[in-house]
Amino acid sequence: MLSKRYATPHRVFDFICLWILPLGFLLLLCALFFLPGRSQHHKLFYGLFSIPTLVALCIRPGLLKELVREPIFTALVIFAGWALISLAWTPEVESIGRPLKIALHTVLLFAGCYLLVRYRGDLLHPLLFCAATVALIASLYNLYMFARIYEPGMRLIGSGALDNPLLSSHLYGFFCVYWISLGMLWKNRHILWLAIPAAMVMLAAIVATGSRTPLVALAAAIIWVGLLCWNRRSIALFALLALGAFIVSVLFSNIIFARGVSYRFEIWQIVLQKIAEHPWIGHGYGADLQVDPGIGYMLSEPHNFALGVLYYVGIVGLVPWLFFQAWGLLSSWRYRVHPLFVVASTWLIYGMSAALTEGGGILSRPKEHWFLLWIPLALIAALSINYRARRLLNIPVRPLTAPALESLSIGAQVIESDGLGPKVLRLSGGDFLKLFRARRWYTSGGFNPYSERFAVNSQLLQNLGIQSPTILALYHLEDGSSAVHYVPLPGMTLRQALQDASTPGQRHALVQGFGRFLAQLHERGVYFRSLHMGNVLVLENAEFGLIDIADMYIYPSSLRLALRQRNLRHMRRYKEDYGWLFEQHLDALLEGYATIASRPAVDDLQKRILAGSNPARA
Repeated sequence: MLSKRYATPHRVFDFICLWILPLGFLLLLCALFFLPGRSQHHKLFYGLFSIPTLVALCIRPGLLKELVREPIFTALVIFAGWALISLAWTPEVESIGRPLKIALHTVLLFAGCYLLVRYRGDLLHPLLFCAATVALIASLYNLYMFARIYEPGMRLIGSGALDNPLLSSHLYGFFCVYWISLGMLWKNRHILWLAIPAAMVMLAAIVATGSRTPLVALAAAIIWVGLLCWNRRSIALFALLALGAFIVSVLFSNIIFARGVSYRFEIWQIVLQKIAEHPWIGHGYGADLQVDPGIGYMLSEPHNFALGVLYYVGIVGLVPWLFFQAWGLLSSWRYRVHPLFVVASTWLIYGMSAALTEGGGILSRPKEHWFLLWIPLALIAALSINYRARRLLNIPVRPLTAPALESLSIGAQVIESDGLGPKVLRLSGGDFLKLFRARRWYTSGGFNPYSERFAVNSQLLQNLGIQSPTILALYHLEDGSSAVHYVPLPGMTLRQALQDASTPGQRHALVQGFGRFLAQLHERGVYFRSLHMGNVLVLENAEFGLIDIADMYIYPSSLRLALRQRNLRHMRRYKEDYGWLFEQHLDALLEGYATIASRPAVDDLQKRILAGSNPARA
């Protein structure tokens, strides 16, 4: 329905998922580099991510079903719930309000990432790249300013809300991991030649902070991503890791070894003694922790995440905490065919390694420690849910050499071509091979190749009950182009079917069926930019299907009237199509459309058709 009572909450939901959450996620990742303080960072996250997520879930509470079926999310809720229960034995708890809000915002991070990946999965790559670019520019500026004032013993802190060398190093390491992962995954050479110097800049920033924990964590992340991808670049990466370790140990040995173990063993021993007092249930979430390792002042962190969990919520809380990390890595290994699982799990390995000697709080407001655990886990959980629901790419992209392409094309019939050569081939076995020319690396086609969009859109259409081609393989060509190998739908285009129809009654039935199919697409949120009768198939079972589906987007809700009107423009451009649909059989089109769409949508469609001009194209 398109009544105002229906439309308003669903348009709000669409606006949140399509625009607010992407902006909020981007600022969560990079705003610390330029905001004056953490409080502004908190407010941005609350206003642009967690609260909008809560509103979206209130509009569509049914989405929680998928969330609670995800083991990572369930374990998180159990962990957070147990932490709140532990407030019952936490001494001197003033109010439950603040801990409850902190736990809720952490849970909403996971829910928001789920919505973001589900409805704007195409934006995730560009968002991560944009955030990493902001971090790269900020790091270059920080290194430049640090070099101007450097004196022996100084440690880089950074600009914006960054106020501690160790905490700053977590962010530098987080984005260094991203650039390394990007260099391992991306086929585009422009991206590769950008990723290498970018990773070196972030590494230089880590070294300038004088922090050793991120260097060890970075080594673990490199080993993980090398094994997860395992290609020729892995060998080069491991060689660079060995070379980097040698250079750092030789040139920066004073930074690595001068401060010894920074009283870590003494701190851990004291914390373990305190844990032994309440090993099963802990001292309670928010309990005061004072550690005196004999350095002249008290410390409030155990410098180990696992020890922090044991201290606050005991072994009972440690079990779900360990579980969602282990499950996150297991899921990432299972679904490593998708590049974002590689990136997110490498972040998690980095965070888990850094957490061995850093931190200790279990739940906190958004800050640097979120980059070590919660952000990577939230992404893995969101990706896992949507991967199992067949909303993400689940087919590996294989290289296709020129000789292999030539061999595959033997006996093929060229269906479509342009000035650069064939674009669509009917192979000897009856399958189709569709080629997509290389796009510039900074365009949407560079981040999300059209061949992959074709495959994902085919899955999404099948999820909606709309027939689409069966994808057999995806290829990446040596010249940067891509290709999709698929089984075509059996049938003819609607234009051909109308031309072959022998009576007006047959054409009337075809147009009426098309009207019903068009309404089905619109009501299910399918916006097919290139919709015309040459891209609609009449199948052997008299149903309809779509071809050339790379240029398609599926909205969270049914299409608003403005988008429905845009679909009419393509169909008006062809004189013969216009005559059949909008002149000879308009009643049939509207009748079919009305079987599914609401009366306001039908009336608007009729109004736009009658107000439209005749097409100019023959």
